[in-house]
Amino acid sequence: MTLTPSRTEVAANDRARFGDFPITAPAANPVFYRTYSRRTPEGRESWSQVGERNLNGLRRLGHLNDEEVAFLARMQATKTALPSGRWLWIGGTDWIEQPINFSGAYNCTSTNLVDWDAFGLMMDLAMMGCGTGAIIEPHLIDRLPQIRNPITVLNVSDIGVTPAGSRQDACTHSIEGNQVKIKVGDTRRGWVDSYQLMLELSSDARFKGQTVEVEVDLSDVRPVGETLKGFGGMANPVKLKDLYHRVSKLLNKAVGRQLSSVECCLLIDEAAVTIVAGNIRRSAGMRQFAADDQAASSAKDNLWQQDDQGNWRIDPDRDALRMANHTRVYHTRPCKEVVLAAVTKQFHSGEGAIQFAPEAIARSNADLLSTAELRREFIEIYCDQGREEAGRWLQLNHGPMDEAELAHRLGRYGLNPCGEILGADFHCNLAEIHLNQIDPSDHQAQDDAFRAGALSVACLLNHRFEVERYRQSRAWDPIVGVSFTGLFDFFVHAFGSDWLRWWEAGRPDTAQGQKFKEQEASYLSRWKTVVNETVWDYCDRHGLRRPNRCTTVQPAGTKSLLTGAAPGWHPPKAQRFIRRITFRKNDPVAMACMDYGYTIVPSQSDKDDEGRLLNDPFDPRCTEWLVEIPTEVSWANLPGADAVDINGFSAMAQFDFYMQVQSHYTAHNTSATIEFREHEIEPLADALHKAMDDGEGYISAALLARFDANATFPRLPFEPIDAETYEQLQADVVKRRVSNEFFDALKRYDQGELTEAGPAGCDSDKCLLPLAKPES
Repeated sequence: MTLTPSRTEVAANDRARFGDFPITAPAANPVFYRTYSRRTPEGRESWSQVGERNLNGLRRLGHLNDEEVAFLARMQATKTALPSGRWLWIGGTDWIEQPINFSGAYNCTSTNLVDWDAFGLMMDLAMMGCGTGAIIEPHLIDRLPQIRNPITVLNVSDIGVTPAGSRQDACTHSIEGNQVKIKVGDTRRGWVDSYQLMLELSSDARFKGQTVEVEVDLSDVRPVGETLKGFGGMANPVKLKDLYHRVSKLLNKAVGRQLSSVECCLLIDEAAVTIVAGNIRRSAGMRQFAADDQAASSAKDNLWQQDDQGNWRIDPDRDALRMANHTRVYHTRPCKEVVLAAVTKQFHSGEGAIQFAPEAIARSNADLLSTAELRREFIEIYCDQGREEAGRWLQLNHGPMDEAELAHRLGRYGLNPCGEILGADFHCNLAEIHLNQIDPSDHQAQDDAFRAGALSVACLLNHRFEVERYRQSRAWDPIVGVSFTGLFDFFVHAFGSDWLRWWEAGRPDTAQGQKFKEQEASYLSRWKTVVNETVWDYCDRHGLRRPNRCTTVQPAGTKSLLTGAAPGWHPPKAQRFIRRITFRKNDPVAMACMDYGYTIVPSQSDKDDEGRLLNDPFDPRCTEWLVEIPTEVSWANLPGADAVDINGFSAMAQFDFYMQVQSHYTAHNTSATIEFREHEIEPLADALHKAMDDGEGYISAALLARFDANATFPRLPFEPIDAETYEQLQADVVKRRVSNEFFDALKRYDQGELTEAGPAGCDSDKCLLPLAKPES
């Protein structure tokens, strides 16, 4: 990369590029080399090499011709249409060509928790980097076996004793009386099978309620720092040894009965804790509970506890619950008081989200409920007469279908971790259009980008999963998701500062506002049509069942950084801000950032003995780094833009724009994080209640108390700054820079695999915020 141009040069040519990435994306290099670039025998991949690899994978899987591959290559080169983050990382590798690893190509999954296999499958998915959703309602978990046998873990051996050439891959076990010896294999399945075996032992009838004594041999598991040759990255099994004690402790509490919903959740999340400490950077989960499940709704309450000396700590028995988002599922319209209580709770704790299932199910049956009138009729019957009557109505009007398919259709309200995909026992692949890279007046470029996104997601419909529940779900309900990012940037470029001022005024229903909304809807609906036509054409040509929903909007926090886009549909945090990106201490990409001129500070979690933040990144107590990158959005210097206070955008304006996207583009759900202040609790609750009551298309959204002026937490992922501060920080970056080529700087430090490899299962900015704790 060359030196960053001045603001004047950027303003004169906002499409100029240097290196592989746009000049408006200063975080692109660190994010790309941290997240998407793999190590090869020749060194770390460049952007063009990542493109060549993943496109070769799409060619083979999707049976694409040369013209289609060239078209996708052009879209990736210009960064207007990109495949999923998972496919950027893993697409085209030998690893992903193996059927046992097909799931590793998907960001989004959901699994119904009906048997012990489901627990093992979810751990397996998480170890492959997938986001995992689970519905934990009574009608599903009541099918789990009763816990019959207490388990005592007598011994867990040390890790990494056996030499590499002598290790076994599979998990094996032997049983003598009530004694079980488990030898964990040095593979993903080795870990998963040992975890699932613990669950199965707790309900195994042969032990007749006697205590099962377990010994676990981890000597064949590769030690910390050893390369994972197929998936990439390095092994880090530091929490695996504790897993078996934690699981047995949970199971023993339920002896003589079935697991509760919260216990089910904890069992899933304890496995996730193990994986977070392993190769995956952070686990991502969604847990959906019944609306009246009071234990689940309060499961994360008071996670922080204070000892006699006034020190705060997290309840160790519930710490694992932080691995996933929780939501309560409403199968009828919640009353206004319930919605108000949920919004209030989310303001104070970030928890308490609710989901309106009837809308999700109606959208997920769009092949049968093909008009707004049919969807409304179905929702009315479902809400007023119940699930069974809604099923009979579907059979009468749209049958016949077998009972298993009908049950699947009525269960299509499962969510992935960020809530943008709907289905049951599903895998969904996403692509992303970077609208900030496209001229709003160039309709052909827009159509091309959405066609490319649609073509890339359709290719993965050729996967035939080994697991029956996932294979059958795809046969009944093949789904894809074409998303976009940079929508806010696109509309600023399209409509100018007048549109920003309309936002600042709350998006009022004025004559000007109505015109803006008509234009927004025109863009959104046209893009949706292009996606549907492209996916359906591909499926028809290749003999595949057409998906009935193809469009969504994901959070897009990480991939947006490759082009400097405002994530998803959301506004940016400010016209200019410091973007902080997390790395492990001494990570080679972070060291390259330092040579490139960016500052590095210790993370929020690194403190001295008195609880004060550390300032020296090389302090021995520091374990994690934040790279600080001054950032300016592409339209920051548009006349009049600086006068608009983005931080002042109301929750109602955000909700209004979100519902525009939900109504005119999205067929699944629109992932949303609506930021709000305390005085906005009631009007936002009223808007949510009205949207569900009037059938406006609302399903679920995350609500987050707005952090003002960095007052709540220091070193947040985003810190707004003014133009003068940005100019000074950018000048300081150039002064400190000892290498004008980021890749050259990286090569000086890049001696091995990154500890963390591949994108995380969740891409939401909400996941980047520190967990709130009570004020002392």
